[in-house]
Amino acid sequence: MSRDQKVRKIFEYALNQEKTGLSFFQNSIERMGVGAAVTALKRLVEEEKKHISFIEGILNELKEEKEINLSLAQDPILAQTNYFDQRARSEFLEQCVQGSMIPDVTIFNTAWLIEKDLSDFYAAMSEKTDGKPAKALNMLSKWEKEHEKFFREYRDKLSEVYSQMPWGG
Repeated sequence: MSRDQKVRKIFEYALNQEKTGLSFFQNSIERMGVGAAVTALKRLVEEEKKHISFIEGILNELKEEKEINLSLAQDPILAQTNYFDQRARSEFLEQCVQGSMIPDVTIFNTAWLIEKDLSDFYAAMSEKTDGKPAKALNMLSKWEKEHEKFFREYRDKLSEVYSQMPWGG
């Protein structure tokens, strides 16, 4: 298999994984009832759609044997998102506890695993490529790392809160 074919296979796999993550987030939104959690996931859905679009653009350029155009990635829309300021984060956690979002701990844990796997995959694949494909994979890794941190933070906080709750009355 040629280098170009390997790079194409990496991005095809990445596209499939992004679409799987997007589907999970969209399905999770339907199951959640608390506004702040739904809002956060909706923002992530929009970012995941942009990741998909970015990867599709790379795949199109690779198929046409063009040089990868990273300018789309420089678009401020794809810049790091600050999901909540500190006050909103506190309110979000309070809503989670009051709404007894036990299923949401599972959603946040699964989302964290998805984002961590993607971030690790992109970082590992960037080591196996060079040039613009490696730069694109590094960008994707950074974006997913931010999502990973977000979900890990809430998974940890919610797990801690629930572990201290007096269950059974």
